[in-house]
Amino acid sequence: MLVIDDSDDTREMYAVMLRLEGFVVEEARDGQEGVAKAIEALPVIIITDLAMPVMDGWETIRRLRVDERTRGIPIIACTAREAPSGARDSGADVLLAKPCPLDTLLLEVRQLLRRGAAA
Repeated sequence: MLVIDDSDDTREMYAVMLRLEGFVVEEARDGQEGVAKAIEALPVIIITDLAMPVMDGWETIRRLRVDERTRGIPIIACTAREAPSGARDSGADVLLAKPCPLDTLLLEVRQLLRRGAAA
């Protein structure tokens, strides 16, 4: 897994929860670092904030989707702002509103993993 979020508290909370569930988790503080780590680690799922400095989540997702190494990785986008067009227009597979309850995030992660296993 890769968690990309500029908020240390949010990023660490998601990472700890995922590690407790047995996942190996990488972390990135912004989209630029996140894209580099995604290319290096090729995680099974990426969880990203949309509002970040350096490179926002929208651009992060766009870059991940055009790179053949990362285009097929499922992405969960989380945002505290209303996303007018939803997950499909963001390029994410799932769009969640912040604050995102941990059980909701974990449910989406498991559903994406099941979908991948079925493919």
